[in-house]
Amino acid sequence: MNPAIGITLLLTEEALLVPVLQVASGQKVTSLTACLVDQSLRLDCRHENTTTIPIQYEFSLTRDSKKHVLFGTMGVPEHTYRSRTNFTSKYNIKVLYLSSFTTKDEGVYTCELRLSSQHPPSYNKTVSVFRDKLVKCEGISLLTQNTSWLLLPLLSLPLLQAMDFISL
Repeated sequence: MNPAIGITLLLTEEALLVPVLQVASGQKVTSLTACLVDQSLRLDCRHENTTTIPIQYEFSLTRDSKKHVLFGTMGVPEHTYRSRTNFTSKYNIKVLYLSSFTTKDEGVYTCELRLSSQHPPSYNKTVSVFRDKLVKCEGISLLTQNTSWLLLPLLSLPLLQAMDFISL
């Protein structure tokens, strides 16, 4: 085989593999969490973002074996939820707020992502949401869940020193 043809074939195969790798890892959902802000449900959908291709998304609720689209770019949101949703998106997180959350809104919530240029595969995570089991979305609450109480005083020492509350 001519070496120039071999190199050309190799480069062509690599060029074809790059988009496939972007599809496989560009939109994988890493976590879906739920908490309460006042009377609103907040869903945080964290995902990988390793591609420049736009990501399509959909938040849905499954209740009594029926899927209800709340918000997104893949399906048509149901009329009853349109006025109750608020959405924000950043680099690797999509956040949906559902206002006036009640026990009628309990069920399995799903965050589904796929690249705009692709049909399936899509990636999703689900979370079961029950009003009486939800935690409040507060900074101190997140700190206590994710930080050991032994580390908290150590992390506070430089702040206390800077404010002249203590001297070491």
